[in-house]
Amino acid sequence: MLADPRLITARERLGPVIVKAAVARAQDLARSGVIGPAGVADTAVASLPPAATSLIPVINATGVLVHTNLGRAPLSDAAREALLTAAGCADLEFDLESGNRGRRGAGAVSALARAVPAAGAVHVVNNNAAALVLAATALAAGREIIVSRGELIEIGDRFRLPDLLQSTGARLREVGTTNRTSLEDYRRAIGPDTAFILKVHPSNFRIEGFSAAVGVGEVASLGVLVVGDIGSGLLRPHPALPDEPDADSWLAAGAGLVTASGDKLLGGPQAGLLLGRAETITLLARHPLARALRVDKLTLAALEATITGPATPVQLALAATPDSIEDRAMELAERLRAAGLDCRVVPADSVVGGGGGPGVKLPSTALSLPESLTTDLRSAPAIRRGERPAVVGRVEGGRLLLDLRSVAPADDDRLATAVLAAAVLAAARSLRVSANACHRDRRSC
Repeated sequence: MLADPRLITARERLGPVIVKAAVARAQDLARSGVIGPAGVADTAVASLPPAATSLIPVINATGVLVHTNLGRAPLSDAAREALLTAAGCADLEFDLESGNRGRRGAGAVSALARAVPAAGAVHVVNNNAAALVLAATALAAGREIIVSRGELIEIGDRFRLPDLLQSTGARLREVGTTNRTSLEDYRRAIGPDTAFILKVHPSNFRIEGFSAAVGVGEVASLGVLVVGDIGSGLLRPHPALPDEPDADSWLAAGAGLVTASGDKLLGGPQAGLLLGRAETITLLARHPLARALRVDKLTLAALEATITGPATPVQLALAATPDSIEDRAMELAERLRAAGLDCRVVPADSVVGGGGGPGVKLPSTALSLPESLTTDLRSAPAIRRGERPAVVGRVEGGRLLLDLRSVAPADDDRLATAVLAAAVLAAARSLRVSANACHRDRRSC
């Protein structure tokens, strides 16, 4: 079987392990009588994956713009091209002019610094949790971090901020209450063991009603280093998210260090961004732990292209007008109804997701389809073969909603094709069920 020319080509593209496994599965089908011996090679070829990875492309029609379970921010075309450029040998930390060792990822670091004018210097690690670990370890191991009780957050998968900070050897000095913290609470807590005051944006919930919090500028007036975790990766203010903190504003208000994610509202690859005073960033970058947390060439390339390149898919989705989304929905619905599908156009609310814009609803429009299409859109055999992308929406009121704010306009055709293919599968399955019923009871035919 492995001598089949098609499988030889596949081995060069996918590797011997994947191809041999496909042949073994096809042989098992022949041994059990599902296929004939002559069909083994064809079956093996048909079952080969499109790439040497188990990851499957997905069209995100959930309405959650930064969906953690779907890999958060989709990269821009510029960032994808940058990944290919960096995939081979590149001048990551080599000066082509002098022939000597150069500064690692100088282009990405410089681009990030230019994007945040209030930062004296910047550094990049592998995610925002790593940025906080580095800051707590280098600045507060064996000392105290003052933090409001209302900002000791838990995010997805039971990840708790206090556990992370205490793992570095720092001690937490909690101030205020869950719903109210005052400037005087911070002032009274400052002592000889204070390393810094931590301000955390509660990015996945809101406290409303009888509540009070202290702004970064007020806390900075106390004369102690303020470290701010904005989480979402917004570098500058965004008109659609007026209550979302951004790195430049917090630094301008007096924070000495701000940490953020690169793969949320920034719309880039997973990364932890450290922005702040030059002396603080230098201390962090030279700490031994920084070596363990540093990012690779692919992340640096994609991050630079994200910052310097055109608007990212996340930024475009945020900026899309409700009218433009509705126009796309009407056009797609007309196409699907012409093929006989029960497709309706309904108003919807999208959200930012990924720990950004808690409580913010973004007006959108969705395609409403029969719930029975959900599984075929998500996990049909053609998807595993790479013939079409998976489509993930959300189910509400017994209908499948495909929210178009989180779908790039360039994917509209692919989305329609996937829906039509899923409808064909559902119809074929219904015919098989009817045929089986007829076979069991001919009077019901």
